[in-house]
Amino acid sequence: MTYDVAIVGAGILGLAHALAAARRGLSVVVVDRDHHAVGASIRNFGFVTVTGQQAGACWRRAMRSRDVWEEVAPQAGITILHQGLAVVARRPEAASVLAAFSETEMGAECELLSAEHGRERFPWLRGTVETVLWSPHDRRVESREAIPRLAAWLQEAHGVTFLRATAVHNVQRGRLATTAGAIEAARIVVCPGDDLATLFPERIAKHGVRRSKLQMMRLRPHAPLPLNCAVMTDLSLTRYLGYAELPEAEALRHVLAREQPAHLAGGVHLIVVRSADGSLVVGDTHVYGDTMDPFSDTALDQRVLEEFEAVFPGVGYDVTERWIGTYASASDLVLIDRPEDDIRLVMVTSGTGASTSFAIAEEVIGEIFA
Repeated sequence: MTYDVAIVGAGILGLAHALAAARRGLSVVVVDRDHHAVGASIRNFGFVTVTGQQAGACWRRAMRSRDVWEEVAPQAGITILHQGLAVVARRPEAASVLAAFSETEMGAECELLSAEHGRERFPWLRGTVETVLWSPHDRRVESREAIPRLAAWLQEAHGVTFLRATAVHNVQRGRLATTAGAIEAARIVVCPGDDLATLFPERIAKHGVRRSKLQMMRLRPHAPLPLNCAVMTDLSLTRYLGYAELPEAEALRHVLAREQPAHLAGGVHLIVVRSADGSLVVGDTHVYGDTMDPFSDTALDQRVLEEFEAVFPGVGYDVTERWIGTYASASDLVLIDRPEDDIRLVMVTSGTGASTSFAIAEEVIGEIFA
């Protein structure tokens, strides 16, 4: 059978391309080497992060992707667990960054709360606080449930064909060579995740792509924690470019380099989100390289927990799960390469797949069929 579009990779980016193509009435096949999703698309927070994304194209893509999540989630049986983001500034320098952010286009619908008003709004807020930025834009799903449900819905509601446990070892114009035989397609989109060696390795190498390894945990609070949004702190303001590229972030970087140098060296910053069962997903860390070892660094986990305890002092918890993930990383936030007129190589190289993939896919499918 010949398809209008063949997509290599069934992570969130591949599924987003399948949705964009199916919405155009195109026939779609998705080929993936695994029986089910096991990569970066499920080893994350499920955090559709809008606030703090780099100003310009990335932020606009996040806003659009958030809207698509809200459209498809109820149709696919995906629960949006909570909405919004509270960024807790623990230092005066962090408060200055948030004040500057609130004056940008991206902060137009956000609220900057004093410490007093922040504690009134968020009863869980017990640690040292200078100010709190509240954003209504962000969303949270449970990735390990959402990705399989999204794939099943694409198959059932949109007629997308999935070929699982099938490796693609060559891509040419109009044709995929796979372990299940040849597949013909008018257009091909390759979404290899952090596989840097199998398909178009020389093109990937030209973009300086490497891997980032992260460590995450699930915590079970001893008592219910009424967390109704995602939480970040000062360390996030030097990683997320929407904050980090503001001039005010420089002073915060100097303070963090003096007070938390080990956190910066390990790429540690705090994100906390809640699951339906009341447990918390907490992370994360960033270590970069070409081939990452599969082992967790206990010291990095401890630094994440130190930051958690600074915001939630006195909250008892048990660590019930620990895991690592890897994703493609490069100086550009997204790689869209054109090996042929009818072939696209697409990689999210910034750890923002859940946040930007739907918009990226709409752009790529729109352009390749223009």
